[in-house]
Amino acid sequence: MRSPGRADPSRVVQCQFWRLIATGVTTAEASLAVGVSWPVGARWFRHAGGMPPISLAEPLGRYLTFEEREEIAILRAMSKGVREIAHALERDPGTISRELRRNTATRGGKPEYRATVAQWKAQQAA
Repeated sequence: MRSPGRADPSRVVQCQFWRLIATGVTTAEASLAVGVSWPVGARWFRHAGGMPPISLAEPLGRYLTFEEREEIAILRAMSKGVREIAHALERDPGTISRELRRNTATRGGKPEYRATVAQWKAQQAA
């Protein structure tokens, strides 16, 4: 996995945190290992009910997952560019650009990307 960049280090750090939790370490140990304070790690654990709230799976290559599409929607809503989104998801910028081009619709005069619609279209095509 690439080292965390400016685009979205919190997602990468949280994935690392939850992977450590899955190995059986305490929240304090996992927190310190990923560079956050133990109260932050304890809060992540408590708010998630002890289960990872994000997918820990690495991208499987060619096809985007629903979790990746949700992340694209969130980052796009935050006005992040294609390259920033690609870096955050560790995907090629061309993949993100195509996804946005194919699945962005105008709603209320404003272009908008919706992960659920994009996932439905992908499943129909499959």
